[in-house]
Amino acid sequence: MPNTEKLALITVLFISAPTFAADGNSEWKGEAELGIVSTSGNTDTSTINFSTKLENERDQWKHLVMFNTLHSSNQDNSTAERYVLVGKSNYKLDAMSYAFGRVSYEDDRFSGYEYQATEVLGYGRNVIQEPTLKLDLEGGPGMRQSKAENASSENEGIVYLSGNLKWDISPTSIFTEDLFTEIGEDITITKSVTGLKSQINGDLAMRVTFTAKHTSKVPAPKKKVDTETAISLVYSF
Repeated sequence: MPNTEKLALITVLFISAPTFAADGNSEWKGEAELGIVSTSGNTDTSTINFSTKLENERDQWKHLVMFNTLHSSNQDNSTAERYVLVGKSNYKLDAMSYAFGRVSYEDDRFSGYEYQATEVLGYGRNVIQEPTLKLDLEGGPGMRQSKAENASSENEGIVYLSGNLKWDISPTSIFTEDLFTEIGEDITITKSVTGLKSQINGDLAMRVTFTAKHTSKVPAPKKKVDTETAISLVYSF
């Protein structure tokens, strides 16, 4: 395992460790999602997508761990394979602002990169905090490690910017928009995830998402833009 991969995974565990040491008064919640994905760009196929999310919140801290995997095969040949792990911790500074640390690791076998990992420290603010509408904006400096296929690994400083919108359209429907960009000297990555979640019954819901990712520099002959449209069943716990 490359040293950068080890560093990313260790940092994820370090950030998420307080979650598992939480006292009995902390609040746990999570989601498990399974769906069908139609992709275009570097992979044009239909496939299966699975993701899970765990959140833990207490007085000053909020921890988040997310894992996503996508896999598809056609006549015993893999046509899409991706693994994404994200860990994030927020420390509340006051009622509207917080400091955060975020790490991510992505292994997309069809992107032209063996892996991409980032580590960010920054500041976030709850710009809108209404009962049915929430908007958080974040920003901060960080580092990114990338390794293209048949090439050596590269390290560069980045500026991370993100916005996260959640709108409770009705008691059973939620609209979300998660947008982030990692601006580096050599590569800029921008990703948007637009979602609509509708409650079916109890803890079961349906989610429709559209994801678009743009990478400013990719190994030839890969495409700079990937898109995904997914319809998933979501179980909340």
